[in-house]
Amino acid sequence: MLENYQIINEKGKPRYAVLDFKEFKKIQNLLADTDKLEDFLDYMHIQKVKKRKERTYTLDEVKKELKIGS
Repeated sequence: MLENYQIINEKGKPRYAVLDFKEFKKIQNLLADTDKLEDFLDYMHIQKVKKRKERTYTLDEVKKELKIGS
């Protein structure tokens, strides 16, 4: 979504965004349906988290590090 758009500047600052009408309708429909919007925002958050390079740990690794028996 929003892969093809154009920004129009006025006095050196972004003033308008021009996008394909189909893209506009998709966004309009998405914003009108709170369930769809929530799902989309969750999806975007997941994509952002996936890009992180942080180390993740399993529960067993955490227990071992904290010397907690199972």
